[in-house]
Amino acid sequence: MLFSRRYSKKPSPSQQFNDFVHQGQISSDLMENITEIQSVFCDTPDLIIRSLVIKQTQSQAVLVYLSSIADSKSIFNHVLHPLLFEDGQDINTEALNVSLGHIKKATSWQQIERAILNGACILFVEKQTEAYIYDTPDFPKRAIEDTTIESSLTGAHIGFTETGSENIALIRKQIHNRELKIKEITVGKRGQLQLSILYLADVANPDVLRELEYRIQKVNVDSVLNAGVLAEYIEDNPYSPFPQLLLTERPDYAAAEILQGRFVTVVDRSPSVIIGPVTFDSFFKTIDDYSSRWMVASFIRLMRYFGFIIAIFLPATYIAIITFHFEVIPLKLLLSIGSSREQIPFPPYIEAFIMELTLEMLREAGIRLPAKIGQTVGIVGGIVIGQAAVEAGIVSNIMVIVVALTAVASFIIPNYEMGSAIRIVRFPMMILASFFGFIGIIVGFMILLAHFIELESLGTPYGSPIAPLKISDWKDLFIRFPQWAIERRPLGTKAIQMKKANANHQKGDQQ
Repeated sequence: MLFSRRYSKKPSPSQQFNDFVHQGQISSDLMENITEIQSVFCDTPDLIIRSLVIKQTQSQAVLVYLSSIADSKSIFNHVLHPLLFEDGQDINTEALNVSLGHIKKATSWQQIERAILNGACILFVEKQTEAYIYDTPDFPKRAIEDTTIESSLTGAHIGFTETGSENIALIRKQIHNRELKIKEITVGKRGQLQLSILYLADVANPDVLRELEYRIQKVNVDSVLNAGVLAEYIEDNPYSPFPQLLLTERPDYAAAEILQGRFVTVVDRSPSVIIGPVTFDSFFKTIDDYSSRWMVASFIRLMRYFGFIIAIFLPATYIAIITFHFEVIPLKLLLSIGSSREQIPFPPYIEAFIMELTLEMLREAGIRLPAKIGQTVGIVGGIVIGQAAVEAGIVSNIMVIVVALTAVASFIIPNYEMGSAIRIVRFPMMILASFFGFIGIIVGFMILLAHFIELESLGTPYGSPIAPLKISDWKDLFIRFPQWAIERRPLGTKAIQMKKANANHQKGDQQ
């Protein structure tokens, strides 16, 4: 107790003052307001406090903003110039003859602090207990360009940026409809973040919206830095390796999911948006599936599912066959495998783990290195290390082939998070195969299947339309039917308006 008394820190005067003013009201004394602003934003060299006399009323006033995040040109042209040089009407008018569209009034210091940190400029007027908030943000931002992760051959070559308002505009450009609604929520204690939930009011299920809002409002954290952080807070099962919410950088894909009845959460400062609720098959679809012919899209989608199976089970199957079930291999192939493994000192599962871990390290190195040399390291490193390992007698030729096929199969998965989950699940399957052979693989497959059935996304079944079985949704599952044949939205979205098209396709010269 004595130790805590001697060394416990008392709050500094500025901290005590901040705690007080955050809950207080604006004073009518201009100098008192300036003192409070300087106390709240102490040690802030980019804080600008500009005194002026309003020509419209001949009143003393002070304009306050942060020069690093506020638009100085807009402030001078649309705020300072009208106040200093233009005549106006009475001081009680809303805008004081300022030529800005977005103007608010504030009476509390909490509103003032939040507005300044969001790039607004604040006008304090002598003998008034209300301050004017002018929306003049100018945060650093990059130009709109194509996405680097979700490339498209026939879709739009445009991606989201780190500015929430621009991302909303990109979605609005895709959906010109008055039913597109936006619900805003603020999260974060220290770095408050603006979230926007976009949905079609006459299509999306209001119960799912309430569930999504409830989960976001429960997030109690200092700051949400990007969409991936928020998705981890609001997903149903945080202990599952599989993603339960879909992240995308493509406005056209986000708009397509909104039209299906899903919700898109735009996170300011993040180039990705969150789509939910989703099902397992959502991670195997791309926007190119709907902008190319249906037979081509169906063939490619079947390849993705086939690649999913290969990426998880091929190394485990190799271990099981070589260790326990070599009798299932044709004799000539068995002799070839035996000759290639003749000098290998390790059992198959050790051999597989060495190659798989090497592949993962090469892949991670290629991602983290600069783009100009990352691809070279991945290709050259894989060839050199694989060839050297075979010549040194550490791994066999057949193992190199298995690992290469596994890598190619995992690259087919269009969603990066799902591909990462497959890379994780592969290793438990290899362990089960090394202990129990085919029986271990079957047990692992049953556990995986039960996990998919048990998972949910915002309270909706993750395994739909397979579990629970919904045959009507199979038109856009393993294969994609022609667009005119898909008349209804997926049942997994729980949309309140299911019909989205009419099957009125005409053939040939029919009128």
